[in-house]
Amino acid sequence: MNVTVYLAGQIHDDWREVVKQKAEEKNLPLSFVGPMTNHDRSDDIGEEILGEQPNKVYKDDKASDFNNLRTQILLSKADVVVALFGEKYKQWNTAMDASTALALQKPLILVRPESLHHPLKELANKATVTVETVDQALQALSYVFEEK
Repeated sequence: MNVTVYLAGQIHDDWREVVKQKAEEKNLPLSFVGPMTNHDRSDDIGEEILGEQPNKVYKDDKASDFNNLRTQILLSKADVVVALFGEKYKQWNTAMDASTALALQKPLILVRPESLHHPLKELANKATVTVETVDQALQALSYVFEEK
């Protein structure tokens, strides 16, 4: 059985590649999808498809349309969502993706450091599982495949 994991979270570092590598090392039957991680492409996709927009607000709005399309399709086809919250960036997209996962009744593994316990307490309470590290999230996924 192969499980598709949607990796929700900021796109400013390589945390997704770390997850994929660790999953491969554990021989977990997982495939991964997620948002566009090329930040410039994500920001420019609206203009690439629709042409130049009159200002930055419209540019962002049109890019959001296409990024939301991607997220809706890939997240709805995923079997489980891992939503990583870190301390370095504002995580509005992560919160939106986690909330969408809950609305779609997708299992949600929320990853957040202890320092974010308070601001994420309601979301953590709704998640299927809340952990503090990516390694713990992978242990949770690994447990799914244990037979004994």
